[in-house]
Parts: sequence; structure tokens; C-alpha cells
Amino acid sequence: MPTADAVITIETFRPDHAATWRSLNEDWLIAGGYVLEAKDQLVLGDPQGAILSKGGHIFIAEQDGTPVGCCSLMAMDDGGFEVGKMAVLEHVRGLNLGYRLLEACETAARAAGAPRLYLETNTAQTHAIALYRRFGFTDLPPRPSPYARADVWMEKRF
Repeated sequence: MPTADAVITIETFRPDHAATWRSLNEDWLIAGGYVLEAKDQLVLGDPQGAILSKGGHIFIAEQDGTPVGCCSLMAMDDGGFEVGKMAVLEHVRGLNLGYRLLEACETAARAAGAPRLYLETNTAQTHAIALYRRFGFTDLPPRPSPYARADVWMEKRF
């Protein structure tokens, strides 16, 4: 269990985060009963090429220097950014890390002049959906997705 004096920071992705980035996301996907799909493999296997070099961002939550969570921000064709691959280790849940990761995403998107944040998720992710709604995301109608598991679409317009 985290202690009150633990220092938690939100860091920008560094090459030494690559293995943790992959494992944090593979772990929650597999634990949730999801299949690692083609887009998952791409962004987890090549974060530099699939996200960062295309104008996106990856944020890593660290507790006393140890990665405990992550989230990505992927540039979209309309100038917005897709929030994806959010994961927080179980032993640090309840410390508002998901909200802090979303704040980092919004700050970066606004700095880039984006009109919105967008995301896709699954109805089984009830805690994540509640977090997104608290953060100001609203539901969108269904749309095509590279993820077979996606059945919830949301955005937050600026």
C-alpha cells in the first residue's frame, strides 16, 4: 500500500520506460480478458514510431522513481488527440493517478492547440468510464474502431 509520504510524479516518456510501458498495458489487457490487437501491438512495441514521432505523447506516473502508471496521447487527423493505453498498478489505485495522467494529456493537447480529447473504451471498464466522465468527457455515437473491444466512444471538447 502506498504511504502518504510517497512522491508521485508524472514524467514524459523516456526510452528506459519502454519495457514498463509495454508490461503495464499488456497486464491490464490480459487481466481484462482482452486480446492484444494489431494497434495494441504497434503502439506497445514501437512507442517512438507509433506515437511520439507522430506528434503524440506518453506520460508515466512514477512513485519514488518507479513507474506505476501510464497514459498516451496520440495525434489525430482532425488536430485532436486520442487518449489511450491508460494503466495504473493496483497497489497505487485511489491516489488520483488516472486523473493526474488525464491532466497531463489535456495540458499537452491544449498547448498544441487541439480542439478536443477523444477516447475509446469498453463498457466493462466502469471505473475508467466514471473517471472520464468526472474529467468532462461526454459520450459519442458508435463509430469505426481498430479495436474489436471498443463499444464506448467519448470526447472532451475545449
